[in-house]
Amino acid sequence: MATPTPGPGARDDEPQRGPAALLRAFVVLGVGVLLLAGLVRACSFAPGQPEVDRESVPRIDPAAELRRDAPNLTFPLRVPSLPGDWIPQSSDVVLVGGARAARVGWVTPDDEFARLVQTDADEAAVVVSEAGDPTASGTVTAGGRTWVTHTGRRGEPIWVTDVDGVRLLVTGSAAPERLGQLAEAALAAPFVR
Repeated sequence: MATPTPGPGARDDEPQRGPAALLRAFVVLGVGVLLLAGLVRACSFAPGQPEVDRESVPRIDPAAELRRDAPNLTFPLRVPSLPGDWIPQSSDVVLVGGARAARVGWVTPDDEFARLVQTDADEAAVVVSEAGDPTASGTVTAGGRTWVTHTGRRGEPIWVTDVDGVRLLVTGSAAPERLGQLAEAALAAPFVR
């Protein structure tokens, strides 16, 4: 009795053996190892605080950004003046509970992050938008004003105060001294013209 010949597309039930099959397996395994090695080289383990390469941080002009945003907002914006070792690196306008908020972020001299938010939105809405589910934690004084403090996600502090109908919020991974420096600069800042 003759053994039937498999038709086109039929699967061979016998596994391939021999040097050619072994070589193919090593090639497939080698490609996988090289891909994995490439991924591992692109990553590094750095426990502790993230490191900031100050030379590669994108820089913005906060005054120009806030001047550009001002016509689209219903409240006056302040332009804080901070020392040159503060790197202004981000700016945007976001919706907060039906109102708009102008945000500017800096890398501090300690390579941490701090952000100033200016809005006429409700305090609860702006705090939630910045912190997720915050916990009220008391008050602090900066720039001669009392700021209500909250603790946000990742344990970052949030300070909020109202000045002439504008809500100011400072937050970030920065130390309280740096947040205080940003708060004082915001309170002393001239308005965008």
